[in-house]
Amino acid sequence: MRRQTATCGVAPAGSSRSLRLDPLSLPVRFDAHDPRADGHTRQIELHRERVVLRRAVRGMQMAINVRVSDFTGVALRGNDEAQVLVLVHRDPSLSVPLLVGAEADEVLEAWSTWSEIFALPQLDEGARKPAARRRRANAIRARRPKFLMRRRTGIARELPVHREEREIIARN
Repeated sequence: MRRQTATCGVAPAGSSRSLRLDPLSLPVRFDAHDPRADGHTRQIELHRERVVLRRAVRGMQMAINVRVSDFTGVALRGNDEAQVLVLVHRDPSLSVPLLVGAEADEVLEAWSTWSEIFALPQLDEGARKPAARRRRANAIRARRPKFLMRRRTGIARELPVHREEREIIARN
C-alpha cells in the first residue's frame, strides 16, 4: 500500500494515469483532472460525510461542499482493460474519481469497500441503461389546492375614489 500525502494522492497533479486512494485513511486531499477549470485541475477533499471540490474558473476561486448522501452511488466505469471507480453525482461535473488504472481484482475489492464506507449502492455504469426522464410537476398545482383549480380567479376591478369628502374615522 502506498502512502498518501496531505497535499495530493498517489498521482501528481494533472496525471490521470493512476490514482489509488485508501478508503480507510479518510480524510484525504488530492488533485483531479477538470477540463473546465483553470489549469485543468481541481482539488478534492474527501471526508466520510462530505466532499469539498475547489477549483478556479476564469480566475474566480470556488469551493463546493457536497454531502456524501447527495451522491447517487459508487460506479465502475470503463472496459476490461481500463477500469475507473467513480463517486457518481447527478451533476457529472461533481463526480469524483476514486480509483484509476488498477488491476481488476483490486478494483472489485475497492468498489465494495468504498460502497460500504459511504453507505452508497454499487452502480455498474456499463450495464446500466439511462432512466426515463421524469415528468416535472406543474408549478401552479403546488400553490393552489385542486378544488380551487376549477374555480375562476376574481377579476380585479377599479375601486371608487371619493374626492373632497370629509373623512370619517371610527375609534374604538
